[in-house]
Amino acid sequence: MKTLRSFLDKADERLGDGLERVLCAHHRRRLRGLGWGAVLEPAGTEDRFGGRAPIRRHNRVEVLIDGEESLPVIENAIRRARSHVHIAGWHASADFRLTREPGAPTLRELLAETAGRGVDVRVLLWAGPPLPAFQPTRGLARKEQRKFSEGTGVRCVLDSRERTMHCHHEKLVVVDDEVAFAGGVDFTALEGDRHDSPDHPPRPIGWHDLVARLEGPVVADVAEHFRQRWTEVSGEDLPRPDVPGPAGDSDVQLLRTVPDHTYAFAPRGEFTILDGYLRALRSARRLVYLENQFLWSPEIIEVLLAKLRDPPDERFRVVLLLPRKPSNGADTTRGQLGRLIDADDGNHRLVATTISAHDGDSAAPVYVHAKLGIVDDEWLTVGSANLNEHSLFNDTEVNITTDDRALVRATRLRLWSEHLGRPAAELDTDPADVIDRLWRPLAEDQADRERRGERRTHRLVLLPGVSRRAGRLQGPLRGLLVDG
Repeated sequence: MKTLRSFLDKADERLGDGLERVLCAHHRRRLRGLGWGAVLEPAGTEDRFGGRAPIRRHNRVEVLIDGEESLPVIENAIRRARSHVHIAGWHASADFRLTREPGAPTLRELLAETAGRGVDVRVLLWAGPPLPAFQPTRGLARKEQRKFSEGTGVRCVLDSRERTMHCHHEKLVVVDDEVAFAGGVDFTALEGDRHDSPDHPPRPIGWHDLVARLEGPVVADVAEHFRQRWTEVSGEDLPRPDVPGPAGDSDVQLLRTVPDHTYAFAPRGEFTILDGYLRALRSARRLVYLENQFLWSPEIIEVLLAKLRDPPDERFRVVLLLPRKPSNGADTTRGQLGRLIDADDGNHRLVATTISAHDGDSAAPVYVHAKLGIVDDEWLTVGSANLNEHSLFNDTEVNITTDDRALVRATRLRLWSEHLGRPAAELDTDPADVIDRLWRPLAEDQADRERRGERRTHRLVLLPGVSRRAGRLQGPLRGLLVDG
């Protein structure tokens, strides 16, 4: 039996390798034909910004962690709007409440009240899949559209210009072209409760997520992206946004995925999110920290494999925070993790973890929905893009990235404080020391407790069921099936 299992593992590995080569070759051909082929080639420099997206100087960036912090800030910005509120999302529910305060309005009520003050309110949502194979269905999207629009003064438009089996996934809010939000939080309870806090008290499905609040010139880029999509889908020609004045010290890029042959404003598409990730990961010297819902992308995995096999520094580490049970593709992610574990080869440079909620004897999963990348405490990206073919090639996505080192480090320390349950000041040392002293021992101890059937005592734990070659075939096979 062991011989048969070993043979099947080896066959799975070789077939997976072959399919992955086919998938990567397909991506190269596609991007070369669109004039984006250089994205997949090493730049030969450590320029993490590059020239494929404008760099905006003098911005203020605030990373808002979890719904308890981000949603009230967004609501407050909407309440203070004077000219317009523009929202673009995957899905939004009219009865969603941005806060849980007594008497808090629903999103429909909030937007209707805002429109009633003479503020233009525009909401651009995905129309749902052509076939009701998954949520939100087109029927549900149309139902919510009517709720937002009827009797409110709010204009809500559905965008059905997606590539087959893909969607409009970005999550944006622009207020008066003066402040913008870009991140992973959807205004809906569909699939999970977005109102979570860093304490992550047990609930049916906890939700860890991030949003970037932006002020300064980069807001014009967010506003222009909304304007471009809105104009094509609705037929209403909005004026180009004015560029706000300086607001802070951060240099920021707006990165996008816009699939080709979808919009007239980008007929050859845009793939600057993929470009940004690949530039940053190739340049990594000491630390790669990723929080993401999925980890399928072969292009991302290949860079991480190379780093683990030939580390740029003895203290180089990769830390992954992923959901225990992603909404789909669990075996796909585990297959890629199996490759990374092989490449690490027992050197303990890689640790793959997830989190859960604990309150005495009770526990519940926390869904990691964040889309964050940090490299060397020198580069950070936050947005809507997952690390899979959907987000990097085929869905509409928006991320922001910055090289503001003070912001990057502060964000990492806040996140690590949340996940490790330690004060940020205690973690403000060499990341490799924190990983070796806390991340790995805590996660391994909790995994050992689970295996022994004992009650866990900490929210952090190694990802379960990650073997050296689990589901190796499924990642590239899924990519070939869904990627056009």
